[in-house]
Parts: sequence; structure tokens; C-alpha cells
Amino acid sequence: METLSKRDQKFIWHPLTQHKTHPEMLAISRAEGVYLYDEEGNAYIDGISSWYTAVYGHCNPYITSRVYAQMQRLDQVVFSGFTHEPAVALSEKLIPLLPKNQERLFFSDNGSTAVEVGVKMALQYHFNLGRPRKVLLAFEDGFHGDTFGAMSVSGLSVYNGPFKDFSLEVIRIPVPLKEEPIEILRTLEEILTTQEVAAFVYEPLVQGAAAMKMHNPLGLEALLNFLKRKGVLLIADEVMTGFGKTGNCFASEKMPTKPDIICLSKALTAGLLPMAITSCTAEIFQAFYGDEVSRGFFHGHTYTANPLACTAALAALELFVSENIQSGIRRIEQAHRDFLSRMDGHPKIRSSRHCGVILALDLDLETTRYGNVRDELMAFFMDRGVFLRPLGSTVYLMPPYVIAPAELQKLYGTLELLLDTL
Repeated sequence: METLSKRDQKFIWHPLTQHKTHPEMLAISRAEGVYLYDEEGNAYIDGISSWYTAVYGHCNPYITSRVYAQMQRLDQVVFSGFTHEPAVALSEKLIPLLPKNQERLFFSDNGSTAVEVGVKMALQYHFNLGRPRKVLLAFEDGFHGDTFGAMSVSGLSVYNGPFKDFSLEVIRIPVPLKEEPIEILRTLEEILTTQEVAAFVYEPLVQGAAAMKMHNPLGLEALLNFLKRKGVLLIADEVMTGFGKTGNCFASEKMPTKPDIICLSKALTAGLLPMAITSCTAEIFQAFYGDEVSRGFFHGHTYTANPLACTAALAALELFVSENIQSGIRRIEQAHRDFLSRMDGHPKIRSSRHCGVILALDLDLETTRYGNVRDELMAFFMDRGVFLRPLGSTVYLMPPYVIAPAELQKLYGTLELLLDTL
């Protein structure tokens, strides 16, 4: 009998994969808690919560039981002209957790579409007010998704290089590494004197795909405050950072100036089902409110506010605010601090950083030996029962909030073993 990996190779095209050099995929047969299990029964600690989604552990019974019960009542219904209890209940739970200025929720399917919706909202907001603006601001090396609007504001050429001639008009600025980003503020002043800027799209505090690049909260606040005063809408992409990754529920809570629009996905549904939400202020919503149909926001998805996904998100939020999960987040934060203190000065660590449950190490590697860095490092970890997916020579952890101390120490121990063998 053919293995699942061999069967996979016949018809499937995987994301972010060059199939000629990486034809084989590891077949995962089941998952439970912090573990993934392959066809042969080997277990791997999921040290990145499966791309920052399964933060309450895989197949969490509290969430799966709630979704199973919902499946018996209502599985799917068009969200244009209809509503349902899971969506309404979710909105009632989520709005109080968001920054105080957020008052409306728009549902879509994934992180990319959450950003796509946010960008379209911002552009049409200015259009509806009779003062069209076409230019967007974004950080260098940011990543916001793969759909065209989200890709346009992303700054990583490996993702959007072939499509740069088809992008929206975007001006990129450096991330603020200092408390007083004087040069960046001067650049923004120059930009705003010549350009009609609609919105600034940014990953608050941590740029995920840019190897967990972290920036200064006071510096970011200076930029946000300046742009807000100039009438530029602020779009916070919290797809990765949202729901506890930076210690707070949302990274935007760490800055006094709040975004006008927030993009959410990933941990929103705890990795169980795909769904996204783009939240906005009452002021944004009012710009679309009126008697003219054309003034409305004509964007929709077949599975918008799917009842099962809404139920998963509602159960996930209930877990998030529980003391068990909050204490788990605090425990991971402290463990990260202790580990970095222990590793301070290690000759194979070029730099290190952490924010909330996110920890990142930039390794000092001999590039001639580690030509295909990510794959070699990933193989090292997988051979030792740990699933980590390095970003080049940067290794990062973002474990589920339910990880046990012994499992967390295994992640650290495997990192130490790697450092000692380099």
C-alpha cells in the first residue's frame, strides 16, 4: 500500500513549496494537546501552535464539543439578509475585548481577506466622504497576506515580486527601533506634504514573516499619533499578534493611540476552522451608512460568519479569558525570560528577543555549511520530536498556552542542543 506521502505527490500543490526540491510531505494523522502525530506514531511538540492558531492545544474538547453541538442545529447560512446566534453572541463577547473605539465587526475567511477588507474599507471611506485617497503606507518587510490588496502592502519580495506591477500604490517606511523615531517622523512629514495617504497598514510590535522583527512600542506610538492627527486611517494587522501573543489580548493595547481598523484571524478560531474578522470604529461604519446602495460596502464571502466557525471562536474567547489560559501565558512569558537570561552571551546567538509568548533567536551560522538553513534546522528539530519552522537562520517559539512545563523545557533543551552542535 502506498504511503500517504506518495499519494499526496500525485495531485496536490502545497503552499510555499518548490515541489522539485521538496517533493515529500510528512503525513500527520492526528493531533492532541500540544502534540502532532505522524503516520508511524511519532510525536512532535507543536512549538509554533501550527502557525499561531492552535493556542489552546489541538482538538481542544471544550471547543470541539461546542462546534459538534452547533453542527446539529445550523451548519451554514448566507450572511447577507440573515443572522444567527453564534455570530451575534461572538460579537457581544469580542467587542468588549477590543480597544474601546472598535464598534463594528465584518466577517471574512482568513488573515489575507481580513486585511483585504481593511484596505478596501479605508479606500472607500475616503471615497464616500468625497475626498478619494489612493496611497497607502506600510512598514518595510511587513507581511499582510497573499490576496492582491494584502500583498500590495506587504514588503517581502519573495511573496509579491512577480506581481509588483499590479499592486496598489504603497509607500514603505522603516520600523521604529527607538523611542523617538525622529528620522521616520521627518520622512512621514515629507510624504504627507505631497501625497494623499488613505491609511497606514502595520503589524503592531512584531513582524512575523520578517523573522519576528520587533520594534519599540513608544516609537510606534509616536508614528501612530502623528498619522492619526494628520487624518490617516490606522489599520492594525493583528492576525498573528492577536489573542495573547504579546501578553495583552491585542498588541494595540500597548499603545495609547488606537487603530481605526483591526484585522483578526488565526487564533480567533483556535485553529479549528477558517474565519477572520475586520473590526472598525463607528466613524468608519457611518461613512458607509446612507440611503444610496452604492455607498454600502460591497464585499462578501460565501462562508462569511459561518455558524460553526463563529461557535469555535466564541468557545476560544471563553477559554482565553479564563484564569487557566491567562496564567499559562504569564508562565510562558517568564520561562522565555529565564531561558534568554540563561543563554545570554552564547557565541552562536547573534541576537535574541521576546515579546509575550513569542521568543526568537538569530543564529550565528556558517553559511557555507548551512546552505539551506531552514530545512536543515527544521530537520534537526523534527528528528528530536519538536516541530519548529525557522525563518532563515532565525528560530522562534510561539507555543500553545496549555503547554506543560516539561514540554516547554524540551523545546528549550532542543534549542540548547542545537546551539551546542553548531
